[in-house]
Amino acid sequence: MKPGRLRTLPVLATVALASLGLSSCAAFSDGTAGGADDGGTPQVVAAFYPLEYVASRVAGDRADVSSLTAPGQEPHDLELSVADNATVAGADLVVLEGGLQAAVDEAVEQNAPGEVLDVTDVVELTTLDEEHDHAEEEGHEGETDEEHAEHADLGDLDPHFWLDPTLMADAGDAVAESMAEVDPDGAEEYAAGAAALRTDLEALDADLEAGLASCERDTIVVSHDAFGYLDRYGLDIEAVAGLSPDAEPTPADLGRLQELIATDGITTVFSERLASPALTESLARDAGVETAVLDPIEGLTGETADEDYLSLMRSNLEALRAANGCS
Repeated sequence: MKPGRLRTLPVLATVALASLGLSSCAAFSDGTAGGADDGGTPQVVAAFYPLEYVASRVAGDRADVSSLTAPGQEPHDLELSVADNATVAGADLVVLEGGLQAAVDEAVEQNAPGEVLDVTDVVELTTLDEEHDHAEEEGHEGETDEEHAEHADLGDLDPHFWLDPTLMADAGDAVAESMAEVDPDGAEEYAAGAAALRTDLEALDADLEAGLASCERDTIVVSHDAFGYLDRYGLDIEAVAGLSPDAEPTPADLGRLQELIATDGITTVFSERLASPALTESLARDAGVETAVLDPIEGLTGETADEDYLSLMRSNLEALRAANGCS
């Protein structure tokens, strides 16, 4: 964003635009991007934490990276302020996952004059299996029509690709290429940042594969359908809710899960940090098993503010190993 951009917009002009019913987004879109255009520091805006992490690792100190989704905020429920739309309008590069956050998609369509990277163009999203699709559709009885419509943009694709470290590495390569378009002089630095990120992510992938290779159980019960990419490591994922963490399971769904827990000897039902644990705690209590946290890493919280993607993924690995009796 250009220095002072928000401060130079006259207040009376903003009020006048609002009174005419014009979009607040349009008030900030002047066809210019941020710092890179005037020789300043490139401004990179990520839609939510995993993309912010990738962009920060790639950019290093050469660019300013920020996230539209604040720590502790559920990305699925994001709404943008006038200031957020101005941030999008002032960005040299916006990194998003199209279809996941309708507010971001709309803001970019109306505002972004700079480079836009939609990671769905460079990473291959997997399809939710039929069983999870069925559970999600039944679970929509707990969602409003608006919430359902927000997730309908995804179709039957699982957006949580960042739980596969190899796909995160692919996203990093794409960010480096987009940053080089914005800031050609920094192309080598961005490529080096992406390469270092890939090295770390490949090491994480190897640790996950080795750590989950020999376990007493391979089924996990999680709060919502966010962990499908962990099937890369031989896990079978059963979700209490569907794709939306706000969806309500039916009594039949809960009964099926209780039977599965008893039959498979499952010891733990996993909850999340950004979603209410009420459903998972109720299921665990009824089934007579423990609860633990498995973080989908959609965002950081006050509790995890000093951690990052890599440390949280390794915490997930330890939680999975403990729950499934891995040696």
